[in-house]
Amino acid sequence: MSHLDLTPNSLNPTDVVITDIVDYVLAYEVTSELAYATARNCLIDTLGCGLEALQYPACTKLLGPITPGTIVPDGARVPGTSYQLDPVQAAFNIGTMIRWLDFNDTWLAAEWGHPSDNLGGILAVADWMSRRAIREGKKPLTMKDVLTSMIKAHEIQGCIALANSFNAVGLDHVVLVKVATTAVVGQMLGLTRQELINAVSLAWVDGQSLRAYRHYPNAGSRKSWAAGDATSRGVRLALIAKTGEMGYPSVLTAKTWGFYDVSFRGKEFQFQRFYGTYVMENILFKVAYPAEFHAQTAVEAAMALHQQLSDMGKSYDDIKRITILTHAACIRIIDKSGPLNNPADRDHCIQYMVAVPLIFGRLTAADYEDAVAADTRIDALRAKIFCIEDTQFTKDYFDPEKRSIANALTVELRDGVELHNMVEFPLGHKRRRSEGFPLLELKFRRNLVRQFSDARQRAILDLSLSQKVFEETPVHEYVDLYVDSDCQV
Repeated sequence: MSHLDLTPNSLNPTDVVITDIVDYVLAYEVTSELAYATARNCLIDTLGCGLEALQYPACTKLLGPITPGTIVPDGARVPGTSYQLDPVQAAFNIGTMIRWLDFNDTWLAAEWGHPSDNLGGILAVADWMSRRAIREGKKPLTMKDVLTSMIKAHEIQGCIALANSFNAVGLDHVVLVKVATTAVVGQMLGLTRQELINAVSLAWVDGQSLRAYRHYPNAGSRKSWAAGDATSRGVRLALIAKTGEMGYPSVLTAKTWGFYDVSFRGKEFQFQRFYGTYVMENILFKVAYPAEFHAQTAVEAAMALHQQLSDMGKSYDDIKRITILTHAACIRIIDKSGPLNNPADRDHCIQYMVAVPLIFGRLTAADYEDAVAADTRIDALRAKIFCIEDTQFTKDYFDPEKRSIANALTVELRDGVELHNMVEFPLGHKRRRSEGFPLLELKFRRNLVRQFSDARQRAILDLSLSQKVFEETPVHEYVDLYVDSDCQV
């Protein structure tokens, strides 16, 4: 019989990875004006993505209370809907809306992901706490509190992702959403340092999602609600820890049974930098196209080539072959041939995301739906598109000072003419902020039009586009602007 370690958990040293997260959340003061300005743009873009998702029944069928008709007094509101829910279910609703169309922000490194997924838990808890505070005659949280939590959640998720690949061991990146949400929500809830350590350990000890739902032959719609599930789980674990529930201090490093041995092939996490504000300041936005981010520059290049073909009096029908020089992560994730079975499959196929703009001169969320995908011209053109890794593109992708996401398209026409277009940095990259932020605002305005009256749109914009006014606004007052008599959900 093997020896059992009966040392009480309270006497075991806590994993440094956990204490570093907790001490950052509790003690780090965010002073970066750039981080706050970027976070505000991130928040309005993220909520706009959620509003657009409300146009899709496949998304809205998952929303609302677990028991139909349930309304929670002082509960969190779900923007764009009439729902008022407990913070756990509200986090699932908001997180699912945000991620549904694969249009919110992105972080690319050894692991990729979408740190604004954490807004589901952050906004739900902040709204719920503010409504309770008002009822009790206390001061509510402000939107600056929300931005601070966003900056820290982005940093936790992004810094861990810089040098640690979860996809390489078959795990989905939403594990980092769960960990980051647990940490920042726990701080919002007022957990002590030990309670917060317990909460974060609970997030790591959870079973983690497999990436099976993102890849052939199982690619499916769970990838659109997985982040909602993760951020809501983070809220639940923080609330459990608040009751005084114990934690598991060596959950990462424990031999045989810890996360490293069970789920990370025995490797410990590596880190490139200390937690600060780096990730929010460098976050990538999907400004123009609802496409998996490794394809953003390819789509932009394809749009330019579509126009070039038109100017020449030619079209997609004149194309003989298309070669995409790309980076290794793109090939690993979205280089696909063969049947694409659903929208979740299509929006993770670079050939599809290049074929559509070359044929139609556009790429919208609706272009992944069955009605468009049934057009036989798309698959015919997909069959002519081939990806090749450019090792310099891969090197630049990982370069912390560059972080490009380059794609270069070569279009060979039947008459022997070749067309070329390369885009190194997407519109949403830090290097293109002056170009990207105005377009991000236009994207937000378009998404407000989908859901609200003119008067309500103006009210939301008046608060959202002024950094100072926005930061000073109580959370519940801001969220209430997203609940309109026009709401159909």
